[in-house]
Amino acid sequence: MGSRSELPLFKGLLGRRGPERRRTGALAAAALALTTTAAAVAAPEAEAPAVLASSVSAAAACGEGSYQAEAVLNGSTWTARRGSSTVYTGSDLRAAVQAAVSSLTANRTYKERVVVRGSGSMSAGSRISLPSYTTLDVCGTINVTGSGSGDQAPVYSRGTRDVEVQHLNVTGAPLYGIFMRNVQNVVLGQIDMRLSSGLGVRIDNRGDTSQWSRNIRIDNVYVSGASSHAVETYGVDGLTVGTVTARNVGESGLLLNQTINATVTKVDAENAGTGTGYAAFRMANRNGRVGSSYPTNIRVGEVVARGGGRGVFCVSESGGAVIDRVNISNTGNNAVLIENCYNVTLAAQSGTVSGGGEIRLAARTEFPNNADIWVQNLTVTNSAIRESPCGTNTTFRNNTLVNSSQSIC
Repeated sequence: MGSRSELPLFKGLLGRRGPERRRTGALAAAALALTTTAAAVAAPEAEAPAVLASSVSAAAACGEGSYQAEAVLNGSTWTARRGSSTVYTGSDLRAAVQAAVSSLTANRTYKERVVVRGSGSMSAGSRISLPSYTTLDVCGTINVTGSGSGDQAPVYSRGTRDVEVQHLNVTGAPLYGIFMRNVQNVVLGQIDMRLSSGLGVRIDNRGDTSQWSRNIRIDNVYVSGASSHAVETYGVDGLTVGTVTARNVGESGLLLNQTINATVTKVDAENAGTGTGYAAFRMANRNGRVGSSYPTNIRVGEVVARGGGRGVFCVSESGGAVIDRVNISNTGNNAVLIENCYNVTLAAQSGTVSGGGEIRLAARTEFPNNADIWVQNLTVTNSAIRESPCGTNTTFRNNTLVNSSQSIC
């Protein structure tokens, strides 16, 4: 047990302590371009103002390209059509979109696309359900009102495969903005949620925990005002995330539970989990555990945290993670807490921690202690690094302390 440390101090440099180890850094995921779904049978496009995606990727404009069905608002009337056939006319956004989805080819094994042109409201106690092989492109805003219970969401899918949401804007108070359970081959493109409560995006396998949700891609998600997490996964094998931007959310910016083989380009959080133990980026519930071990399989390019609860939090037998860069300031709780985690590298490339809570390595007695933790390449200002109790094979390397203290084993 114990630690190894190489610590250049402010206005002074200490010599090396112990042998130096090297690890390969994490590979930052490139932001993936939003794919345009190829349609088997194309209906004529209705003319509508282009709604441009705000993204670093070369995303297509909302509604552009071929589609098989559409729901269009004209005045106060929604009309859903498949080709020349009208399948719904009325004032109900949810009913119109669901009718358009239901008009797609039955028992298909290829994606068909629905475009929504217009904005409207739906109840928090209702959902738009997407079956397998469905692409949804919402060129407008869905405002969620009232109350509900359970797993209701404006966009919902369960036990499905090959589902894509190209654009989606949500406001109001949904239980979940997007809820997907036991799904495969999912793409979420440009997602914007400016909420007053609820959780942004949740993808899990809690319906049948013997089956992972697999092959999930999330390009660009912005969530503000959620009372819970911006994005949460549980029981996912194969996750690629571009950017999660969280502003003033009640809990985590990005929370990975029991998720393996994940690549995240960036988590950018301000005031995520203020007054709580949640974090801009959190891993929990054996996240990163493959079988009974923790090979490196969680790769995060950058975590930015301003204010809020914690910056990075690894807990409850999680690990197998490399975080390339961190930029953490003025968190109300620990800037970083690594508790009962294994094979974790913090700041493989570089990082800054300023003010707020300390960088803490800790352990609960009900789980095995920390093992194979690297804390390196950090500039720590007006804070502290503390390890208690002593972990196994902990390395502190190339950290610069500015008006900060260190207490390690």
